[in-house]
Amino acid sequence: MAGSILKVTAPGRTEIAGNHTDHEGGHVIASAINRYITGTFELRDDLIAHVESEGRETYEMNLAGTNPRAAELNTSPGILRGVMAQFVARGCEPRGFNAKISSTVPSGGGLSSSAAYELLLCEAARVLWGAGDVSKVEMAQMSQRVEKTWFGKPCGLMDQAACALGSIQHMDFSDNDRPAFEQIDFDFADAGYGLCIIMVGADHAALTDEYAAVPAEMMAVAKELGVKKLGQIQERDFLRSYGDLRAKLGDRPVLRAAHFYREERLVAARVEALKAGDMKRFLELTRLSGASSAMYLQNVSVAGSAEQPTMVALALADELLGERGAVRVHGGGFGGTIQAFVPTDMVGEFARSMDKVLGDGATMICSVDHKGVCSEWL
Repeated sequence: MAGSILKVTAPGRTEIAGNHTDHEGGHVIASAINRYITGTFELRDDLIAHVESEGRETYEMNLAGTNPRAAELNTSPGILRGVMAQFVARGCEPRGFNAKISSTVPSGGGLSSSAAYELLLCEAARVLWGAGDVSKVEMAQMSQRVEKTWFGKPCGLMDQAACALGSIQHMDFSDNDRPAFEQIDFDFADAGYGLCIIMVGADHAALTDEYAAVPAEMMAVAKELGVKKLGQIQERDFLRSYGDLRAKLGDRPVLRAAHFYREERLVAARVEALKAGDMKRFLELTRLSGASSAMYLQNVSVAGSAEQPTMVALALADELLGERGAVRVHGGGFGGTIQAFVPTDMVGEFARSMDKVLGDGATMICSVDHKGVCSEWL
């Protein structure tokens, strides 16, 4: 017999391939990882949500209103209100609850703590409010809307889909309403490599404007070409308009669009490398992807700033690994994390060397989570 307390677990995610391609209708490879937000939920007899989060301020919310509020942008209450709005739109009646939440997904570290929190609350709402027919993909789409409107951060669907589905997924966002997902049967550990995510020592939550400029500039190029997203037009047509686009929009938007097409080719090649179990080829392609992000996408350093923590971390990791591994900027970029694929026999020394410069615990040695968001009654 089911108990009265619902336990929900939502993983963070790592982007394996496809840096800033998802919001342009492109392809990515992403994986849920073994860093989690976990919550226990117990229903109340009123419309009050009482949320206690380890290391954060406790908050309460009356679940009577669903409209976005400016004061709740970039806050946990904003996410809860947005999640509620998604389920109310499906005809659900919210019920109050008491929640206790803990997390091993670092906030502002590029592992999608906000997406994991959104999926945690979506899964809780799905079960507690009687919306059992909502699929994981639908919850990911709900969470993306929450992130954009109620949390106030522009994003593609990759983060939420990875946290929802689990495992390594090849994702095709050419039709955002009907995204396609293909699970890739591959394990980096079996191939003799550790998957390391390294915190660079700066919180990218303070760089929302820099992050938002990336999709905005890509979409500006797409608009000039008569489409909404770069994925809706062929690279050859983009190249024919290269000079005109530079004259009208400037250099950086054009370079960021060039990255999109280059990265699309690199994603496709890495999908085939993983399916073939060809780690050497995967590493070569990953290095090319990292170079494209740095040179063309330009999401490694903030223009005009002498502080370059991400570039410092990339340079150090590259020096440590040489040609035995690969390193690249991870996720949104700027001040979050980098990703390294490290031979198993080097993982310990690599982590110690990175942590010596970036701080104890900067290097997270991760593994793939195969469940995605899930829940059980206690």
